[in-house]
Amino acid sequence: MLTRRTFVVTSLLATTSPAFAVMPAPSDPVAILTAIYTRAAKGKGDGGGAFVIANKVAKSQYLSKALIALWAKADAHTPKGDVGPVDFDPVTNSQEPDVKSFKVDAEKMEADNAIIAVTITGHRNDRKPADLIVRYDFVREANSWRIDDIRGSSDGEAWSIRKMLTDSLKS
Repeated sequence: MLTRRTFVVTSLLATTSPAFAVMPAPSDPVAILTAIYTRAAKGKGDGGGAFVIANKVAKSQYLSKALIALWAKADAHTPKGDVGPVDFDPVTNSQEPDVKSFKVDAEKMEADNAIIAVTITGHRNDRKPADLIVRYDFVREANSWRIDDIRGSSDGEAWSIRKMLTDSLKS
């Protein structure tokens, strides 16, 4: 027998958007990267993702404490007036950002770490397919997900932000 209470609950469930049921938590790595790339793809898609590493505040919002510390050490080691070890936009893997669309795939999701791949499609389509994929290593810190490394390739040569920063300390 259909009671008034059952009718109301059923009606509410039927009118609730299915999008609410599948919305990721704000601290989900896939949601974090989706937000970053949505911003990078706005307009003509040439704004890039340098906002992730633009300053200390931005870094503290997106990056792990260990990566921030390594970056600060590398910056301090860079001679005054020189460009730091990261001289490109790692989010778009480019000097000249070009993001038309993107696809985010969780390659590995564990309790405290994750690897997420983002495939970028540009307007120009002048890059090698391997150069269009950027991978992010995430770690969980204080119940939040933070980027611990960004990896990709340029003209077939693999790169890693963590390795670039570490190598810059050796010279």
